[in-house]
Amino acid sequence: MTRHQLDFAEARERANKLRQVINEYRYNYHVRDESTMPEAAADSLKHELAQIEERYPELITPDSPTQRVAGRALDRFSKVTHQTPMISLTDVFDQTEVMAWIDRMLRLDASIKQEFLCDIKMDGLACSLIYQDGKLVQAVTRGDSRVGEDVTMNVRTIENVPLHLREGAHSLLLKGRTEIRGEIVMYKPDFEKLNTQRETAGEPLFKNPRNLAAGTIRQLDPRLVAARPLHFVGYDIIREDVADIPTIEYGYKVMNDLGITTSRQTKVVRGISEVMSYVQHLDSVRSGLIFNTDGAVIKLNDRRKYSALGTVGKTPRAAVAFKFAAEEATTIVEDIVISIGRTGAATPVAVFEPVHIAGTTVQHASLHNADEIARLDIRRGDTVIIFKAGDIIPQVQRVLAELRPDDTEKIDYERELARQYPELEFVRPEGEVVYRVKGLTGPLILKRTLEHYASKTALDIDTLGEKNVDALVDAGLVNDIADIYALTVEQLLGLDRFAELSAGKLVDAIAAKKQPSLERFVYGMGIRHVGIQTAIDLTDRFSSIEALSRATIDELKSIDGIGEVVAESIAAWFADEDNLALLQKFTTLGVVPTFEQKTGKLLGSSFVLTGTLSSMGRDEAAEKIRSLGGTFQSAVAKDTTYLVASGKVGASKLKKAESYGTKIIDEDTFLEML
Repeated sequence: MTRHQLDFAEARERANKLRQVINEYRYNYHVRDESTMPEAAADSLKHELAQIEERYPELITPDSPTQRVAGRALDRFSKVTHQTPMISLTDVFDQTEVMAWIDRMLRLDASIKQEFLCDIKMDGLACSLIYQDGKLVQAVTRGDSRVGEDVTMNVRTIENVPLHLREGAHSLLLKGRTEIRGEIVMYKPDFEKLNTQRETAGEPLFKNPRNLAAGTIRQLDPRLVAARPLHFVGYDIIREDVADIPTIEYGYKVMNDLGITTSRQTKVVRGISEVMSYVQHLDSVRSGLIFNTDGAVIKLNDRRKYSALGTVGKTPRAAVAFKFAAEEATTIVEDIVISIGRTGAATPVAVFEPVHIAGTTVQHASLHNADEIARLDIRRGDTVIIFKAGDIIPQVQRVLAELRPDDTEKIDYERELARQYPELEFVRPEGEVVYRVKGLTGPLILKRTLEHYASKTALDIDTLGEKNVDALVDAGLVNDIADIYALTVEQLLGLDRFAELSAGKLVDAIAAKKQPSLERFVYGMGIRHVGIQTAIDLTDRFSSIEALSRATIDELKSIDGIGEVVAESIAAWFADEDNLALLQKFTTLGVVPTFEQKTGKLLGSSFVLTGTLSSMGRDEAAEKIRSLGGTFQSAVAKDTTYLVASGKVGASKLKKAESYGTKIIDEDTFLEML
């Protein structure tokens, strides 16, 4: 059962576990400056909790991570109560959620002008600078949002923090109390330089700029802080009189005039389209910025309206944080299936609820081998952290065992092999970590795979029969099925079987199949449980290899005739790194499968044959049916239109056709239809 289908009791149990894990993470992150998991993964867990609480509001508790900023002041610094809580923002992850946020504000106040101040969301330590009559009197960390730590002596050492605000156009604001809120960060070049120095000195490297900045500010010795290049970047100015700062945009101008550094990434935008344009632009340039960021902040520009909208729970209604596509996220493992590759290697694949990572939706990840399953102790039902290796291949980083259901079972890999492939035997060669099909060598599997790819039902490559396949593989000219498209006449002439004419004929026959029909190409890949009709059904639903590779288990199962086993087999095939590399190789060699929408006078009709036709073989009949837009089925089903009965027919098919009301026709009628 997916997280979106939880009943109340299951949701309550899941929410309780999520709160425990998130609170422990946030305590380590905010209080101890230790990251126990990637921040994006923690955001993903918090987002899941928020969705559960949105569906079941009665599950919301006052101490839920969605209702407050976690963490508390350290005992080694004096504690300070914030005049105005430094509350966190609600996270949004896509345009739909941004639109929903705007709609909620408009329902509360239809007169709101859709003008927003957008700024980069810096990854640093939140801090408040308090000035009295223009002089810095106190610097306080966020802490638990209401009570922070007094780190004034350390912050005074940061060179870009003015000890006295600049006088000028806004000198009137130097009177009374002025609070500047922002982030203490370490710029990426400074961080890299510092780590280079430590590496030269043989010292352990720092993990990331955010943790280093936070840990530095919490040092008891200000001299150590002064030795490290930190920066304060302001994002808000607070005065007792709201009229002093009428808009968020004006606040940024005031901060700059007073000598406070800001991100220089701000922009006033109007409407959802301009909001999303800002977010997309920032996402495209963020890798080149001097500070780390994981998103953008979007605020209603009007300060009076902003204040009037107030808060919901512990977050302001008039601001959200848009999180960029995470490189890590959490999801739940629905199944673990095993894929057999072209070398006979058995590769386990985790199939999980679709999750958005680094700009794409993924639903499966390779688990590599039995040892990796044992190392992770991954089980069905586990909550896992997924990340993308090189932004291409999704991987399981680790299991969050704290969220494990009570009824999970350890994976016995050999038992799984026997259950999923009862007709095969597997061995694990000495010194290897991979189980392989017993009795099948890599070359033998490759030969059978290539024969299937070239067969009449698949790509129908003339002259690429069994003997030529054996010769090509044995000579080392073909190491995978894509290699045939790189063969040259000169290479073939080096083999005993080929002369100038036969070599040229084979190369031409292969080149003629560089734009195969998509269904023949999919069938030719030899995906387990995918016959030619299933390949046709798949390509009718997904009109490209790219779309099919992204199909979810539920989308695959929605196709008539495809159940759980077939859907998981397809998903596992597209999760295998060897298969993905093979598809890329086809593209590099100029192989472009084509899809054409089915047409013909048999479109919408499905046929089953029983007995023996006198005019043609079963495969030829099936091909003729498909060429005219019809569907060829192996067994009578409720959606079967015609049962063609000829010769010695099967009584069971006749009986089933009669029970379903399927029309029974003879061979002559069938030929007339063709």
